[in-house]
Amino acid sequence: LVYTFLITGGLAIAFLPLFSEFFARDEKEGWETANHILNALLVFLILMSSLLFLLSPWLIKILLPGFPVEVQNSALKLVRLLLLSPIFFGLANIFSGILQYFNRFFIYGLAPVIYNLSIIGGILFLAPTWGIFGVGLGVVGGAFLYFLSQFLGAIWCGFSWKPDFLSSLRQPVIGRVLSLMGPRTMTVALQQLNLWVITATASFLGSGVIAILYFSNNLQGFFVGLVGVSFGTAAFPLLSRAALQKNEGEFLQYLKPALKQVIILAVLATLFLALFSEKIVRLLFGSGRFDQTAIEITSQMVFLFSLSLFAQAATPLLTRAFFSLQEAKTPALISFVSFSVNILILLLSLKFGLGILSLALAFSISSILQFFLLGTFLKKKLKQTFLNVRA
Repeated sequence: LVYTFLITGGLAIAFLPLFSEFFARDEKEGWETANHILNALLVFLILMSSLLFLLSPWLIKILLPGFPVEVQNSALKLVRLLLLSPIFFGLANIFSGILQYFNRFFIYGLAPVIYNLSIIGGILFLAPTWGIFGVGLGVVGGAFLYFLSQFLGAIWCGFSWKPDFLSSLRQPVIGRVLSLMGPRTMTVALQQLNLWVITATASFLGSGVIAILYFSNNLQGFFVGLVGVSFGTAAFPLLSRAALQKNEGEFLQYLKPALKQVIILAVLATLFLALFSEKIVRLLFGSGRFDQTAIEITSQMVFLFSLSLFAQAATPLLTRAFFSLQEAKTPALISFVSFSVNILILLLSLKFGLGILSLALAFSISSILQFFLLGTFLKKKLKQTFLNVRA
């Protein structure tokens, strides 16, 4: 929640366009800007994680109302351990933005691999002794290694940290960061609220429902991360530079082919999952207490989720196109509309007895709506932006 709400949702999007603007004007000013944002972020993350540490007993009861008390208590201990992770991830995202600006994508892409290897290490070597908390330690250790790899990569690009916290908090650029983060943070807040509604609903639908929801969403989400987020991340610095230079041709040159490739790959992935979803689910999860009924329900969920793969995969690219133009309000309003539609369809589907399938159906329909609204309003925004330049 902390990482998605504050970092992925707001800072990661706000930092790169501003860093590009200042660095293109003066390199020294660009590095100073990065330092100021980093210092302010560190102060804020420590305060936020400390506050959530204290509030976590109440938050767990709100997020998992259908779980037994003993499970809520275990979740509470894990939450407090994992609150170290967003501090490391938050700082790492500043360095990730720097690496993206300098097109150092190998180091940027290596960090998630290191992170996941640490989690696997926690499962293999710590979990036999510490149980689920061994996995938690693997997560926190992976977050630290993620941060360290991005930090070293940023130093290679020329970054030098100056921990002047009081001066950083007074800088005008922090106000600009907050102005860009505000609407985007609202967007991610809605996404998290949506996730909470879905998870809370699933906790009342029977034993194992959250596990099925988690597995099916992760399976289709693998493609979204592999293609959608990757294309959006790679295109973001290029779109930011083109927008900064008011170069319409270059902007569209980066946006249109990337969007076309994402949609084509997503449609092919949807066809693949439609044909082989049950076989894939059986291969990955079909063991132990994950019986034939669970396999069939999960494969149906995967299919319903996959219907919106093209929309889910294209959304990161479209939203980054908005943010490269330093426009965050429109995506936020569209997210609110999408969230409202998702809840409405979820309630109607449950009323008609679709059960767990309601979760995937509502999610897919609202995702498709969000995609079309983003595309429509981005087209209008581009006309307004570059028409003024031509005039």
